[in-house]
Amino acid sequence: MSKYTTGEIAKLCNVSVRTVQYYDTRGILVPTELSEGGRRLYTEDDLKKCKVICFLRDLDIPINSIAEILAEPNQSSVIGLLLQRQKQILKSEIESNEQKLQNIELLMKEVSAKPSVSFNSLSDIAGIMKNKNNMKKIRKNLILMAIIMGLFEYGTLAIWVFSGIWWPFAVGMSITVILSILFSAYYYKAVDYICPQCNNVFKPRFKQVFFANHTPTTRKLTCPACGHKGFCVETAAKDKEE
Repeated sequence: MSKYTTGEIAKLCNVSVRTVQYYDTRGILVPTELSEGGRRLYTEDDLKKCKVICFLRDLDIPINSIAEILAEPNQSSVIGLLLQRQKQILKSEIESNEQKLQNIELLMKEVSAKPSVSFNSLSDIAGIMKNKNNMKKIRKNLILMAIIMGLFEYGTLAIWVFSGIWWPFAVGMSITVILSILFSAYYYKAVDYICPQCNNVFKPRFKQVFFANHTPTTRKLTCPACGHKGFCVETAAKDKEE
């Protein structure tokens, strides 16, 4: 069986040696054995595990959540579903870019063949080239809302600290609470979840979603179809798909 040093496994996974060492200290990629000289040695299974960890990190999943996913009894189902969703996203991006390239080529032909180009034709091409990713839009809205709430909270807190005027902070916190409620309702309506066990798409109760442990792309829920309890993958709700 092949064995790899820290440097070799880092090179094969296209990450730095420090990254591999960090995964070791966090307990998610512990070397199978140590050489007589104390060097860390990794097996083929460790290499595969490192590639999975790197993939999950590319999805912005935190280290703690990766540890929980790897500890899941059906981790392969969760990871497989994440891979499938990522494949769909990449295929969609490829198709979109191919369409954009075709539209650019058509536009170049039209521009070269005519002394002037119709604004209507340009508008039609622009409409075709527009590509939307529903979940990206939803998450961008999440980030925007978090920024707005942060500005209200810390801005009014600064006024209170430096000027002694407390009421703007009270108003700001009230607005933050209202925005939090509104966005929580929006996010709950905009997102469904896919069970990695039976691939059932479902929308759990708001309370279950709100208090569930989660990552940027998954949430620990109970599937109503098969009863599976574990990380389920987020997907845009049908009424949000275009």
